[in-house]
Amino acid sequence: MTVVDRHDIRVSGVPGAQPIVFAHGFGCDQHMWRHVAPRFEDAFTVVTFDHVGAGGSDLAAYDPVRYGTLDGYAQDVLEIVRKLDLRDVVLVGHSVSAMIGVLAVAAEPDRFDKLVLVGPSPRYLDDDGYTGGFTRADVAELLESLDSNYLGWSSAMAPVIMGNVDRPELGAELTASFCRTDPDIARRFARVTFLSDNRADLARVPVPTLVLQCTDDVIAPVAVGQYVRDAIPGARMVLLDATGHCPNLSAPEATTAAIAGFVRAGHP
Repeated sequence: MTVVDRHDIRVSGVPGAQPIVFAHGFGCDQHMWRHVAPRFEDAFTVVTFDHVGAGGSDLAAYDPVRYGTLDGYAQDVLEIVRKLDLRDVVLVGHSVSAMIGVLAVAAEPDRFDKLVLVGPSPRYLDDDGYTGGFTRADVAELLESLDSNYLGWSSAMAPVIMGNVDRPELGAELTASFCRTDPDIARRFARVTFLSDNRADLARVPVPTLVLQCTDDVIAPVAVGQYVRDAIPGARMVLLDATGHCPNLSAPEATTAAIAGFVRAGHP
């Protein structure tokens, strides 16, 4: 199976223009960018894709060794940009794909022009002098619940992750997305996500970087966004007037405006 088929890659926008690639977070797929990505089709080549195990990806391509760390997912991103022969890429990564993006850019910086990190966290576990938002007991309980009853965990956790309790349809959409994800792959991906520590990788990012942070995010608190901003040379942060961990769904206008303000310099 080709790289394009493996990740159900979709390309739209202006052929030959600067590419902007949108990478989705845990439990999601490229559909989660539907309110944001099309806004860039007037001036960019827009690329969306599914990580292996999500959406329309090829589940048979899942390799537990390759995807036992976030580096495997970063290699997928690099294979995608190579296959499509993309250069000067603007890479937009949501949630765990923020760190996947950090690893991809650090590994092959000549391919990339800018990096946008939406709700990033380099380490979810608290550590000495570092607030990740979760204790080791929190993460152990989360993973145990996910292992024992994935669908039940999805129904309980998705609305919490989404926030916006006054808009239950958003939590329902994220729940449905979680439930579409292959449970076995999701369990492994969750373990990799919540136990990773990519703090040392942040200093390796050599391209202009924007951190998009929601004001109230139970998965990646404001302090984490500030840590990422301070650790990446020259990075800046925009604090969105949005709650929850998925502003691409809950606040697409603000998310689009923040990304556009960062990447549209030099574009009509």
